[in-house]
Amino acid sequence: MTTLTINNKKYSLELKGNETLLEVLRDHLGLTGTKTACDDSECGACTVIINGKSVLSCITLACDVEGDDITTIEGLADGEELHPIQKSFIDKGAVQCGFCIPGMIMSSKALLDKNTDPSLEEIKKGLDGHLCRCAGYLKIFEAVGQAGKKMNDEKSK
Repeated sequence: MTTLTINNKKYSLELKGNETLLEVLRDHLGLTGTKTACDDSECGACTVIINGKSVLSCITLACDVEGDDITTIEGLADGEELHPIQKSFIDKGAVQCGFCIPGMIMSSKALLDKNTDPSLEEIKKGLDGHLCRCAGYLKIFEAVGQAGKKMNDEKSK
């Protein structure tokens, strides 16, 4: 039996040992916000946060993250209240087809949790490895910057 902590909730699962975290999230737990795209660590669509770091779930074995703190896109909103990063992506029009967005948001969160005032170069580096087939990068970069400002404002309150 493997126990995974995902979005602050514990799940006990019988795993074979070779399932990726992506497979467990989507197929065993129904957490489909994390996307399957390349299955080869090339696109970033499957990004989750593990212990504060953005990680590709398509190449992470689920059994290797037992005891770790895993956050998926479903874990960002507070009930119906979207996280500032999610709001900023909508406000800036950074969501086009939306397929890459959950992974982009998760990497953005890992970045902004460490630095709420990143430069454009830091944002680009934080999102390095993510592919957006709609080529919405400029709006995505703007959304991350805006989200950092919102998060700073919330900390100041």
